[in-house]
Amino acid sequence: MTTMGKILIVEDNAMNRDMLSRRLLRSGYSVVMAEDGKRGIESAHAEGPDVILMDMSLPEIDGWEATRRLKSNKSTRRIPVIALTAHAMLSDRQRCMEAGCDDYDTKPVDYQRLLTKIQAALQAGAGA
Repeated sequence: MTTMGKILIVEDNAMNRDMLSRRLLRSGYSVVMAEDGKRGIESAHAEGPDVILMDMSLPEIDGWEATRRLKSNKSTRRIPVIALTAHAMLSDRQRCMEAGCDDYDTKPVDYQRLLTKIQAALQAGAGA
């Protein structure tokens, strides 16, 4: 089976990481995981994922700062970042986009909606 792309999940909640990774694997993606923003940045550099799912409330370095660092580095700035957050206010979406996120989704995750966003990010990335 060919992989549809590599997804980096940056999420501090082990249950969320596990659930999301299993669903993505079943959908044909390869998955790498990091449990905090610092490891997320390191994994993005080491793994070169096609899309990053970034929790915003993370230990070490939060998702906003991790995204800013990834988007300011020429080796990782092309990687689409989809923010995953329990913060569902319009101002929270705005804050994620200002940090450099390419898209935004709320928790609890609606998997079909998230899958559509991942596919759109992969297509946009392929055209870049």
